[in-house]
Order: sequence, then structure tokens, then C-alpha cells
Amino acid sequence: MRPAGQRGFTLVEVLIAVLVLAIGLLGLAGLQASSLRFNHDAQLRTQATLLAYDIADRMRANREAAINEGDYDAGFAVTSCDVDFPDSFPGYASLSVADQDLAEWRNQMACLLPLGEGSVTRVDDVVTVTVRWNERDPDDPAAMRDFVFQTRL
Repeated sequence: MRPAGQRGFTLVEVLIAVLVLAIGLLGLAGLQASSLRFNHDAQLRTQATLLAYDIADRMRANREAAINEGDYDAGFAVTSCDVDFPDSFPGYASLSVADQDLAEWRNQMACLLPLGEGSVTRVDDVVTVTVRWNERDPDDPAAMRDFVFQTRL
């Protein structure tokens, strides 16, 4: 009599298949985590770009105060996010248009970017807007990112 042929899989084959599947799933999870991190970074950079364009457009709308008086020249200043702005801002209505624009701009940066701050410098009609934020760890100064935008009014 001939012995019966072997049928089915052995336990070793099943374990190897599960191991290969587990390694593949771990790789997929790592890829997903990297994708989420890069997507978040891109979103922050997009917000920084929009904020830089926003203050430049506000300056163009109030060109005389921006160029002749330098009312929009501002250094870096960290502010906190105020969702009720400008209602909660004391004396907001009595501010000049340029000061209102800068206050709104700084509030938007604080709300949209982690540790967001910005500066505006002007030489004649050329304006340099710098938006700074922290991409990762608030305690790590190396995680700070800058977006510098230069335009002519």
C-alpha cells in the first residue's frame, strides 16, 4: 500500500504567510503616518502663504498708510488666539485701519498656526512679510519654520 499524499498547508507555511502579512501591514501603517504628517505640514505652509498674501492685500487696500506713513511696519509678536475677535478687543473701533488690519492678521496667525507670529518690513514700496510658526514640538526651536514673501505695493 502506498501512503496517502500530504494535503493542506503545514503550520510553518501558515506562520510564514502571517509574518509576511504583518510586515506588510506595519509598512502600510508607517506610510499612513508619514502621509498624515506631511499633509499636516503642507496645510500649515498653505495657511502661512495665505496669511502673507492677506496682509499684503490689506496693505494694497490702504496703500497710502502702508507706504507714506509706514503704519504696517511691525515686528514679531506672539499673540493668543481669540475666537471672539474683534468683539473682545478693547478699543478696537478707535484703532486706525492699519492697526485693525495688523491686529486681525496677528489673531488669524495665532488661531491658524501653532505659535504663529509675523513681521512686516518695508523699504520704499517693497514689502517683506515673514510668517513664522512651529511645525512640530513647541519646545524645539529647530522646529520653527519661516515663510518669507516679498512684493511691491
